[in-house]
Amino acid sequence: MSLMVVNILLALAWMGIMSNFSLGSFIAGITLSHIILWIARPLYPEQTYFLRLWGGLAFTGWMVKEIVVSAWKVAGGVLGLGEKVCPAVIAIPLDVKSDWEIELFACCVTLTPGTLSLDVAPDRKTLYVHAMFGSDPDALRHEIKSTMERRIIEVLE
Repeated sequence: MSLMVVNILLALAWMGIMSNFSLGSFIAGITLSHIILWIARPLYPEQTYFLRLWGGLAFTGWMVKEIVVSAWKVAGGVLGLGEKVCPAVIAIPLDVKSDWEIELFACCVTLTPGTLSLDVAPDRKTLYVHAMFGSDPDALRHEIKSTMERRIIEVLE
């Protein structure tokens, strides 16, 4: 059984023991059961649950930061205070392979203000992206691949 499922079941058991079925009780149960599973991690040496969980939380924090920074950049561009708007469609070769990884990557690109995923090539090796600031397509392609795609690969592998 996956440690994530065990973590959730322990949190639900905590809620039952406490007779409190609120969000706060669930968060307390998840936290407590996570600590218990962390202490017992030598019993599950092949599990990558903790690495993926903390990697996923780190990725989420990084993604929120990117959304905020990009929103300011877009606002500045629209108001004429920042970088000049130069729209472009850019082909990004994909290192992510599975449908899940490609979908997550495309969604993250679309969530970031100033970029929009347009399509994936039929061979699933290229993602087409519309960028609001595409004056240097090679630099933008490198930035997206070396930050977002690399982080997704690190979290999912």
